[in-house]
Amino acid sequence: MVSLLEFPEDWQTALVVVAHPDDVEYPGAAPIARWTSQGKRVVYLLASRGEAGLNGMSPEECIELRMAEQVAAAAEVGVTEVEFLDHPDGMIEYGLDLRRDIARAIRQHRPELVLIGAHRELSGNGRLNMADHRAVGLAGVDAVRDAANRWVFRDLVESPWSGVLYTALLGSPYNTHAVDTEKWFDAGLRSLLAHKNYLKHLGTTVDDAEAMLRKFQAEVAARFNGRPGVALEML
Repeated sequence: MVSLLEFPEDWQTALVVVAHPDDVEYPGAAPIARWTSQGKRVVYLLASRGEAGLNGMSPEECIELRMAEQVAAAAEVGVTEVEFLDHPDGMIEYGLDLRRDIARAIRQHRPELVLIGAHRELSGNGRLNMADHRAVGLAGVDAVRDAANRWVFRDLVESPWSGVLYTALLGSPYNTHAVDTEKWFDAGLRSLLAHKNYLKHLGTTVDDAEAMLRKFQAEVAARFNGRPGVALEML
């Protein structure tokens, strides 16, 4: 079993790019709480508004609820900047429009770390990854390079940004690094529980959510010198 390396923290601003509300919280919110407690600035960028996430509620009814729950979840870990794009939940397509939108956000926020929901075929739990996750993940990886090239997306008014020091994947089956989150477990759990209507729809109780996150952290501890944490794949 390959040990996980310590994730670097010599940066001050991060952009987190995911497909849907709740994608950060399975199980990435605890590192965010750690980083914001250090005074780092973290911005969330969601490609969709999660309108197709609840089977028993129409997209028109669902959209505001899902957005509000994501904003509340972000607040639990010290994030006040949450941006939503208008790509259709469940039907997000990889392509120039998506790359442009993410590149624009990178140029606007000028992060040193870009943390992206993994685009791998399998997710971190070994199951087939969702199409939206794969599309947004790959577009996010490409957009880091796009944001730095002044001759790509010349219609954008934002200046190119080549200051990304680290690009990493959240929810990958091929993790290389980890963040020690033992002190921030409760904040990460509160962040997940802020998606209360979504979790109720899934039939996930508070005890279920806590057990799941503790299991994730224990699996990391086995490869991280006994320290509970959240694992990431560094690119």
